[in-house]
Amino acid sequence: MRKTRRSHKTRPSLAALAPKIAFVFALVLLPALRSAEAQGRCGAGVDLVVQALEKMRADSSAAELEDANQLLKRAAELCGELGDAWYYRALLERKLGHAALADFAARQAQRFPSDASAEQANPFVLAAPLLRAAGRRGVDGPGTAAPGASASGRPADRWALIVGIGSFTDKNIEPLRYTASDAQSFADALIDPKIGHFKPENVHALMNDQATTKNIKIQLNWLARSAGPDDLVVVYVATHGSSRDLDTVGVNYIITHDTEIGANIDPDSLYATALPMVEIANAIATRVKARRAAIFLDTCYSGNAAVKNSKLIAPGIANAAPSAQTLDHIKQGAGRMVFAASGTEEESLESDTLKHGFFTYFLVEALRTEGGSAPLSRIFDYTEKHVSERVATEFRQYHLQQNPVMSRSEDDTDFALGPGASAGGAP
Repeated sequence: MRKTRRSHKTRPSLAALAPKIAFVFALVLLPALRSAEAQGRCGAGVDLVVQALEKMRADSSAAELEDANQLLKRAAELCGELGDAWYYRALLERKLGHAALADFAARQAQRFPSDASAEQANPFVLAAPLLRAAGRRGVDGPGTAAPGASASGRPADRWALIVGIGSFTDKNIEPLRYTASDAQSFADALIDPKIGHFKPENVHALMNDQATTKNIKIQLNWLARSAGPDDLVVVYVATHGSSRDLDTVGVNYIITHDTEIGANIDPDSLYATALPMVEIANAIATRVKARRAAIFLDTCYSGNAAVKNSKLIAPGIANAAPSAQTLDHIKQGAGRMVFAASGTEEESLESDTLKHGFFTYFLVEALRTEGGSAPLSRIFDYTEKHVSERVATEFRQYHLQQNPVMSRSEDDTDFALGPGASAGGAP
């Protein structure tokens, strides 16, 4: 039987396939590559906006405003559809007196709507401004009322957002063992009638898979909408914390449940999906009207990691406590008290002995020992003493230290989490 000889014409040559390959590349691959490149540019643009927001405060200097403006210009150049960049640039140009540029940026912001423009966020306007009149330093409002009651005697409400994250969708991120239980312990103390006496429905807790970047933002909005001037607000966050890089120590991020890093450690992905600390700061400073707000930040890593001296969220990504600049940003306004679990150069540690993080364990113990009517300055003194001593003892051979930090809007700002204390904080 004769074999049929296949003609060379039935075998397409590379030259013949080239137009088809080019067509597929142009139709499918090129747009995908361009999309990935655009996403990278927009991720970098988001990071620039965060850097700019760190410089945009009610008390910003002229130099800080100019620096912020340059950052926003660069963000808009990298990602023209980044609505936040245009919106904040419109605010900034107007503050600098550049009406024409502000109008142009405002028109661009309308073309590319964003959450910031929808909320009309304004980092230059404090929700609870300080009162500085006749040489008096204090709060603008019922500064003589006991925490938990207004000057008129009307019972004021107490509100809390509690976040505890120990598990992460990205398996490249080091899990934390006790952050969720820490957050639950603190929430229980707030609700306890003998301590915080918060209404259970006024304490919203986000644990692990509930604590996505989007959900935390939604709950920050809930706080801003719910709390009135005579109320008290508490925000507690326990998870990993990261700084943008070594050269920008003022920019901190919260690692949320759905933060992405990737196997190859993509910083743009990290900073596009993590929650900038400045968003928490601005929500508290510019949207929460309550004249008493306590913020507890426990950005930690496991004790075993500390012993190994890795101090990493993931390979190549360092864990970081809130910077001094971040704490200063959060405490803007009247009646703000900020508590960080460790100093800037330290890490907040978890204890396998206590089955908790050191900071939250002794914070809750202080509340139970001193009572909910004790001023927060006293609660802090107890917590700091016991955390410092216990860490120094438990990790003696590794020479580790942890010293909690308290920062407040004014030197005399003080109040209790529970009812029954005087304005000066005395029980």
